[in-house]
Amino acid sequence: MAAEDEDAPVRRRVRLDKPVLDPMGVEELHAYIGELREEIARVEAEIGRKQGHRSAAEAFFRKP
Repeated sequence: MAAEDEDAPVRRRVRLDKPVLDPMGVEELHAYIGELREEIARVEAEIGRKQGHRSAAEAFFRKP
């Protein structure tokens, strides 16, 4: 049975609930886009922070 588990495709983790868009009006859709853009900005800032930490660590441990 373990071999079956290893062969199974890797399922991506769902991070955001995807709302049903059909009942939303245009204004609601624009507001939703705004929320998504805010979340993208938050994630990009975190990526930048982590890359900065990594660069600092690499510079610290670099041999002279």
